[in-house]
Amino acid sequence: MHALPQDHTGVRIARLRRERHLTQRALADLSGVPYNTLIKVEQGRLAATPHVVACCARAMRVDVATVVGQPYKEDLRADELDVLIAPIRQSLDVYDLGADPDISPRDPRELHQASEGLCAAVRAGEIKRAANEVAGLIEEATTAAHLRSSSDGWLILASLYRTSYDVATKLGYADLAQLALTRMDWAAQRASSAVFGSAYQYFRALAYLREGKFRTGQRLVDLGLQTIRQAEASQERDVVLGQLHLGGSVMAGRAHNEERAMGHLAEAETIAARTGETPKVLWMAFGGTNVQVHRVSVLAELDRYDKAVDAADTLVIPADWPKSRISHHWAELARAQMWTGRLETSFTSLLKARKAAPQQAKYHPLVRDTYASLEAAHRRLPDSFLSYGSWLSSM
Repeated sequence: MHALPQDHTGVRIARLRRERHLTQRALADLSGVPYNTLIKVEQGRLAATPHVVACCARAMRVDVATVVGQPYKEDLRADELDVLIAPIRQSLDVYDLGADPDISPRDPRELHQASEGLCAAVRAGEIKRAANEVAGLIEEATTAAHLRSSSDGWLILASLYRTSYDVATKLGYADLAQLALTRMDWAAQRASSAVFGSAYQYFRALAYLREGKFRTGQRLVDLGLQTIRQAEASQERDVVLGQLHLGGSVMAGRAHNEERAMGHLAEAETIAARTGETPKVLWMAFGGTNVQVHRVSVLAELDRYDKAVDAADTLVIPADWPKSRISHHWAELARAQMWTGRLETSFTSLLKARKAAPQQAKYHPLVRDTYASLEAAHRRLPDSFLSYGSWLSSM
């Protein structure tokens, strides 16, 4: 028996529903989720899609994080990751105190290299390393930025704030991620960077996407698109522009607005033809590959799972693509495969998600819920299936 018999989103939806004295039929009516789908999700026979989670959360007036159960505090404690959160929170709180007299910052080149190293660590799925180092670097870069008051210094600090956002997001601390984004915008304004300012709107939109607030998220995408047009023509500008369209495509897909989703995808595809593969421009991994990966994601968000699986079959991911993005893709594909009854293939995709970025996969809600749904299907799966569940609960 695996270690997560009750740890899936459907169980939490059922518990929250009962706490509000709602029948399954009543919640289905309030949320707009089909009755049969809700039953299967609560039973764990189907992994809850982000759309289902968002609809149920709105209907029961709770945060999406409450429904998906993040952060997974017991597991974070077991992996000694929870103790790293407080220092990050503290480092974000000293932004306006000026230079710390007890800190002698390194020169800008070294700080830039250290910042880029953490961006690379996040993309490689090395979440624990990034979480362990980012707080100290933020404090050092904060002092350096106040002492030198240069655009480059503020951009280094903005990049580190972005890394703290990445860490908080991947570990499920939504409030900390929001705070990190606020600080990122603060630093970007001091650097007078329209590109970073637009990137801030993109990340902010993603935060609302995760919270199931699609209308606000789309407004932020639109604001980002307006902001980026103020920047001078450059590859960085095109990358952020394209990434905003990709974010908009998922936002519209999750809101089940197919026309808008496909429109954003088409715009992104046109821009990608111009930029080529640019995985290190602001560490956004924009390019043709990301457009194709997002197409799979959008089709799944639109509940067109067969088409999502077919689109993935023709997708070739470069070997040097960021492992974090590869892992996320396999997690999304596993859910689509599970919904289409491809259970063994779905589990194979979960294994690939773990292989690409194990620290990220362990804390990915889609990985956990898809695993729980596969177990609930009571079908013959490889012996390694049970050990996967044990891995999810200990690392």
